[in-house]
Amino acid sequence: MPTITLIEHNGTQHSVMGEVGQSVMQAAMNAMVPGIQADCGGACSCATCHAFVEDAWTDVVPAAEDAELDMLEFANERQETSRLTCQLTIQENMDGMVLRLPESQY
Repeated sequence: MPTITLIEHNGTQHSVMGEVGQSVMQAAMNAMVPGIQADCGGACSCATCHAFVEDAWTDVVPAAEDAELDMLEFANERQETSRLTCQLTIQENMDGMVLRLPESQY
């Protein structure tokens, strides 16, 4: 099972294990990572699971689709590497991936 590190705005790190095919959001929710709200439950209809993909990992994740890009318009602190974790499906090649969380999802 791949391990992904989510880093809170204050620097607190959380390493979570997720199953291949599971969303990063679901793995983070299962591990009760603070900072991932997931208000819509993974339906890509909010931006409360927003995270920043570390530069070293941007080529590993697939490009965002239009629905995700639309929702990212509502993301707090949006950056070039912003993604919704509900739209990132865990793959074997994501083992060790690092994501940073914004100070707030609202």
